Amino acid sequence: MSDRILTSIADLVEQTPDVDNRGVFEQLWAILGEMDQRIQQRFELQRDPCCERFADYRELGSESEGSLKAFSGPEVDWYIHSYIGSPESTFTNMHITLSMGPQSRVPHFGFALGTVPDIFVYMDYLPRCELATNPDYLDRYYTEVNQEFLRLQADQRLNPFISQDLYTRVALTPTAVCYTAPVADDTIALLRDVALERLERWLGWVDAAEATPVEERAALAARDEAIRRTICERDPANVIADKMFGVENANAMVETLWGGNRTLPRPGIN
Repeated sequence: MSDRILTSIADLVEQTPDVDNRGVFEQLWAILGEMDQRIQQRFELQRDPCCERFADYRELGSESEGSLKAFSGPEVDWYIHSYIGSPESTFTNMHITLSMGPQSRVPHFGFALGTVPDIFVYMDYLPRCELATNPDYLDRYYTEVNQEFLRLQADQRLNPFISQDLYTRVALTPTAVCYTAPVADDTIALLRDVALERLERWLGWVDAAEATPVEERAALAARDEAIRRTICERDPANVIADKMFGVENANAMVETLWGGNRTLPRPGIN
């Protein structure tokens, strides 16, 4: 039976601070590269100038590294492709998060891979409404993912990660992927397959999406941004960025992650 992980990300890193994960990082970052290529092919995207200062984290005066790219477009409210870490010293964290504009109610796409030093993985489709009071929405977007969720729960290579943070657990859907796993080629191959399958499924939803009534879009956009901001600001792993780059830089990164300093207009509202 797989072990449940109840230790925080920061504590997992602190317990084993000197593991060289450069090779693992390169393999995981390549998965995000494949996903980013597919996303860039599908959407018209423009890079927001607000992220330029974070093109290379090494220029912030730290031995740690990373980059943060933020995009927006006619269909996409905010797209993040980023990583942070010290690959030779255990910790890395890589993100793809794609928040859609309010023209539809398709769930947002959330994805993360990292090393702590074991592999950490998060995948979820973030709902645009309350699932308990919208069973039709639940059935439309989550029923088909349920069997995959159950299959992964039964996979002995994956250890369920239980966040200590209450809000983080509230933000997860019942089909969220949130695990740690020992480094192994077959595990990395599994995660790649699931990630690309989840992305293609989501892109199919985008292509088939029904339009949101115009009069409902401003409220939906406000809800989207409020949830995205809260998730970013309350991420328990932010303390690691504080240590790596200083609180001021880390706070600016978080603000960029949720789009608080964006310069591009938000789509679908006016």
